[in-house]
Amino acid sequence: MNIEQGLFQFDLTDYHAILGVSIDADAKQIRKRYLKIARKLHPDSLRTSTDAEKQQANELLSKLVNPAYETLTQEKTMTEHLVVLRLRGKQLSGQSSVNLTSEPAKALVGSQNATSLYTSSLKQLAETQYESLDQMLAVTGQISELNLAYLVSTAGSANGASPTVTSANKSTGAATGDASAATQKKNTVPLSPKRQRESIIDSYLNRANEFVRRKEYSRAIMEMREAVKSHPTNVRCHSHLAEYYLAAGQAKMAKIHLKRAIAIDPSNALAQQLDAKLNVTSESAGSTDAAKAASTSQAKPKASQSKSSKSKGGLFGLFGGKQK
Repeated sequence: MNIEQGLFQFDLTDYHAILGVSIDADAKQIRKRYLKIARKLHPDSLRTSTDAEKQQANELLSKLVNPAYETLTQEKTMTEHLVVLRLRGKQLSGQSSVNLTSEPAKALVGSQNATSLYTSSLKQLAETQYESLDQMLAVTGQISELNLAYLVSTAGSANGASPTVTSANKSTGAATGDASAATQKKNTVPLSPKRQRESIIDSYLNRANEFVRRKEYSRAIMEMREAVKSHPTNVRCHSHLAEYYLAAGQAKMAKIHLKRAIAIDPSNALAQQLDAKLNVTSESAGSTDAAKAASTSQAKPKASQSKSSKSKGGLFGLFGGKQK
């Protein structure tokens, strides 16, 4: 089997699925997984394999694995890739039902503990993904669907609702398939440019909030910094970035983005809350500094007076001695 014969089995743009890593994976995890796959597909690891198997491994490495790794290790392409995936999950979460084929993906949608279930299911699939080259595409397809189910589930949780899972039946007739496609097309409403922009920002915020929940403030800040780069005049991006900086104890950076948020929209509720919080913090710090300054100023006159008296006494004693 060559790559072209199996590409239809999963979404080629899901680079996380190709590497078998979590949507939340960081650069270190991605590199570790890539090196493990590359070793498996290297000719030295396939000495007992046939020439056809070696060719197949080479195709997998050059046409799928390497491009996926390059995409996920470059900040710009990684960000764009995540935005596309999350927007897709956001759009599907707004539909009345989602068509899934694998059991792990079906179980994930609507789960009360989606993150834990996603992590454990992905781990099981990733362990077998490159064990059999003939099954690699099928397993990758399951991981791709699992990723999509996770995105739909987390987006649905943010919206307060989860879509109904429907099973795909490959044995149904053409009429049923056409009706299903027509229904999906009818239920899918094209997003306006404004709503699409808001959806992208929502995806940034959902990810950042997940990092905050785990107290990974640096990753939450990185997420919203990318959002600010893409949407520099959006008050939500700046106000939430200020919020995360403040949570991380970086008040100066928080003030910079808070100032920008207020300039864009002075009535933004989060910006007003943060402004009040930062003002209280500043006043408290100012009071402490003032108290220290007052204490220092009270101590100085005594020292000066003592020094002055000592000097004055010495001079009078000197001249007095001369007058006598």
